[in-house]
Amino acid sequence: MNKLVRWTPVFCILGIAVSTRSQDAKLFMTDADRAVAKVIKARSSDWRNGAIVYHVFVDRFAPSDHLADKQKYYAAPRTLQPWTQVPTGGHPVPEAGVYSHELAFWGGDLKSVQAKLDYLHDLGADVVYLNPIPPSVTNHRYDAFDYAEVAPEYGTRQDVADLANGLHAKGMKLMLDGAFNHMSKNSPRFKSAIADPKSPFRDWFFIDKKYPNGYRSWVNIRNLPELKIENAEVQKYLWASPDSVVQKYLKEGVDGWRLDTAYELGTRYLGELTQAAHHAKPGSVVVGEVWNYPAGWFPAMDGVMNFHIRQILLDTLSGRLSPLMGNRLLERMVADSGLDHLLKSWIILDNHDTDRLKSMLPDDKQRHLAQVLQFTLPGCPLIYYGAEVGMEGRGDPGSRGPMRWDMVTESNPDYAWMKKLVALRKSHLALRVGDFSSLESEHLLAFSRTTEKALDTVIVLANPTNDTVKEAISCRDGRIMNGGRLKDLLDGSTTQCFSGFIHVQLPPHSARVYEVISSPGYTPYKRIY
Repeated sequence: MNKLVRWTPVFCILGIAVSTRSQDAKLFMTDADRAVAKVIKARSSDWRNGAIVYHVFVDRFAPSDHLADKQKYYAAPRTLQPWTQVPTGGHPVPEAGVYSHELAFWGGDLKSVQAKLDYLHDLGADVVYLNPIPPSVTNHRYDAFDYAEVAPEYGTRQDVADLANGLHAKGMKLMLDGAFNHMSKNSPRFKSAIADPKSPFRDWFFIDKKYPNGYRSWVNIRNLPELKIENAEVQKYLWASPDSVVQKYLKEGVDGWRLDTAYELGTRYLGELTQAAHHAKPGSVVVGEVWNYPAGWFPAMDGVMNFHIRQILLDTLSGRLSPLMGNRLLERMVADSGLDHLLKSWIILDNHDTDRLKSMLPDDKQRHLAQVLQFTLPGCPLIYYGAEVGMEGRGDPGSRGPMRWDMVTESNPDYAWMKKLVALRKSHLALRVGDFSSLESEHLLAFSRTTEKALDTVIVLANPTNDTVKEAISCRDGRIMNGGRLKDLLDGSTTQCFSGFIHVQLPPHSARVYEVISSPGYTPYKRIY
């Protein structure tokens, strides 16, 4: 056995498409291999699968170079804050119908986002997703006046097109946020509808005395009257005509839409909207905010914001779920939802509606473990601006602070860690678009990502517990050779696979991300595809 081990610096697991086998070997592909190869090729050619998404809150991402020219947009009751000011909770502003923290601005705009494209490209973002950009009363802009317009504080539709073109030139995509479930009570359409029973927009909303505000509004917030999506004219305005909001932005260069409160639109209308988006721009993407279980929402949308996988990770890290149950839930979710839909779905740990990750998980080991899983599970990892440098913040508005550009340094361990995870994911095809298999374990979250090539395989073992775990994990893959050597992509340590088992000892809140390694000499993989 010792001789065998010495002669097999093989790769048992994880890998990337590293070509170390003999160049003159005749490799045999089964029909199953060919079928998988075809699927993997199709997935890898679709930018929507496994993309790294960077989430930008435009007002807070980068300081504007044109702030002096925009002062008129921040007149009272709005306030313009210095970039170093941290957001704090506010008080009701009766004349505006919102809270004072919703009227606090930092002055970022579309041109200031464009000025940071080199930064986004260097970080490794594939997609830039913007929170809403229409005119509104508030800074979050989920109370749109008109979805077809751009807030003057942010710029113009030409600025949107310019941003899209700038991203495309660097190999990135642009997605907008469509909050199509509701508008602002100050929108011209609603003001007309509420004032005049004969208004052409009267039937765009649910206006009736039976509602608390005299009209149906989202979670009864007076400022957010709901749109009557059932109305054909509303559909034409939003998605169903060539000049609609959805279609026209796509034709002008935008690559996709994230739909706010998508779960309230229903699968029928979501399906119609998604079909319209694909018609306007083949290959575009529609991803919906769905806090529910993801199964059942496809193909009405291409993907969802996968809050279910987020909850599995957070509950397993906190001990509310056992790793054994976490493995089962991940496997069941993939089986129920379909891997190809999940590959287009976003894996979210934090965003503008949650606490920031560093505030949720202040312990570096726990937070890093969550991020390892975010970047290795099937889907599109979403980086909420500032997460890469370890920004903190609790809730709204605490989690929406201005970007800390002073923290963007190579000496920042959070920044270095994020860049390491991005590079790891981009260098391994299996992590981006590979199949998913849950591995049996009592105390570890364990899974593999695979393509048709044995050497692409990646095996992830994560210990979310407070104890050191020793376990033998079956790799469930007959292509992994006995005695094959594996390398952890996180710390460079190595181990071996014997009889299909990996014996590991993992400290608390740590992970192993194994790839197969080989030497340029002997390899037992010389005839294994």
